[in-house]
Amino acid sequence: MAALFLASASPRRRELLTQIGVPFSLITASIDETPHSAESAEQYVQRLAREKALAGLALAGDGACVLGADTTVVLQGKILGKPADRDEGLAMLAALSASEHEVMTAIALADRDRCKVRLVSSRVRFRAISEEEAQRYWDSGEPADKAGGYAIQGWGAVFVSELHGSYSAVVGLPLCETAQLLDTFGLPRWTKSAV
Repeated sequence: MAALFLASASPRRRELLTQIGVPFSLITASIDETPHSAESAEQYVQRLAREKALAGLALAGDGACVLGADTTVVLQGKILGKPADRDEGLAMLAALSASEHEVMTAIALADRDRCKVRLVSSRVRFRAISEEEAQRYWDSGEPADKAGGYAIQGWGAVFVSELHGSYSAVVGLPLCETAQLLDTFGLPRWTKSAV
């Protein structure tokens, strides 16, 4: 049976994969995350997941499967990545306030013979966020390294008034689709060795 590697530095993805009893090892796969010109959000997030998986596979070698994932927040067609600084983070929260946005997470699983990609899209609605509240949230440190400048699994959950889609995908790893992809590759889940 192939060894599974997770090509991600995200502690949330590690927790989610462990939650469904999947044994895995971590691998670091650095890629350029700059969007290409005229690339849609769907194309962008799928490309990054695929490139992470393939970059990890190049390091892991034969007999390995590598899972890559990427999550992006999309507001009115615009990709909201990780905020570069406080001003950008506060601007993102102001833009998301009292509106609906899309969170796209792509996963890619690769071995030496194939690479399969799945895209999961969820809709998230925020209640109105006051400027003072946004500043306090930014000062907590939580949103600094999160796509869209918030964490639904953390303190940012207080802004979410509605969610249509996959909660785990918004966190960073769609568990239903991940399990299906693992099944396709004959990889185990629900194992005691993973917990």
